[in-house]
Amino acid sequence: MGRMEGSLARFIHQYLQLEKTLDYPAADLLRQSWAQEALYESLFADGAVRFSPPPRYRLRVLKELLQRIEASIDDWDEHGVSEDLMSSLTEMLAVRIPPETETVQQMDYVTYHLSLLPDPTEDPTPGVPANCITLRESRGLLAQAGATGFRTWEAGLHIGQYLCSEPGLVRGKRVLELGAGTGHTSVLCAKYLGAAKVIASDGSDEVLAGLADTVFLNGLQGSSVFVPKELVWGTALLGTEEEKWNGGEEVDVVLGSDITYDPTAIPALLATLDELFNLYPLVQVIISTAERNVKTLNTLLDGCRDAGMTVTWIDFDVPKPEEQQGPFYDTSVPIHIVNIKRNDA
Repeated sequence: MGRMEGSLARFIHQYLQLEKTLDYPAADLLRQSWAQEALYESLFADGAVRFSPPPRYRLRVLKELLQRIEASIDDWDEHGVSEDLMSSLTEMLAVRIPPETETVQQMDYVTYHLSLLPDPTEDPTPGVPANCITLRESRGLLAQAGATGFRTWEAGLHIGQYLCSEPGLVRGKRVLELGAGTGHTSVLCAKYLGAAKVIASDGSDEVLAGLADTVFLNGLQGSSVFVPKELVWGTALLGTEEEKWNGGEEVDVVLGSDITYDPTAIPALLATLDELFNLYPLVQVIISTAERNVKTLNTLLDGCRDAGMTVTWIDFDVPKPEEQQGPFYDTSVPIHIVNIKRNDA
């Protein structure tokens, strides 16, 4: 996509993230031929986006974009509508789009722009936006196969922004992510933040299988830094087939996001944290959680206290919607980031 500033870049980042509500550029910008060409080259030209949004979404956005462009033009002698964009619309209309009932549960490509990372010093790979993480997600489905790990949740995006602002927390460190889900946080640490090793763990076989897509989409094939691993909370880490858990390697940082939504799973989570503290007394545990239910949050806090752990709140504001440049996420629900330590550490 190259370097681009202002509302065009914001619109492009929202589009690639499959946001339902897009902030279309203003009329005085849309009527400019160079702006239309930039949108075409970035989003709709052949090969512009390696992993494109679903056809129904692309068609809806392009239709509205062209309507807005036409409405923006007050002098047709001076301005016009891009023939390239019009040709793209014609091509899309010629292709059958399955009914929404057939596609509502499908996995789509979602690309998150990491706005807090510095601009890359080299040009990005064609079709692969710079400073981005691409994942396959089922964004309209809350749970699948008994898991919620098939989409990236707000707390995961928020902890990612926090880590981008404090990269020293994971740079050169060995990181374990609990409940990795789509692997957004693990990819961020492994690809962009310089972690020495990242274990993307989850207790769901289906979710772990999906991490193979994550590895491919983000160019981590053959990487020794990004390692998917099964980890079922509450199940003993030692005494299994492995003589030493994780091959005896140290873990410096444990991360988790939106892993406390189910109060019945919190005791098992705390048991795993306790075991990790036993193995790695100096480990740093950072959890991001959305406060959808105060009772659930209190269950975590009370459980930590009863388990001899101290919770420290980390001050990192959730950006307002109009301030977000990517990733974009819901700010109507409070999101907290906490540091958990064992009292005897």
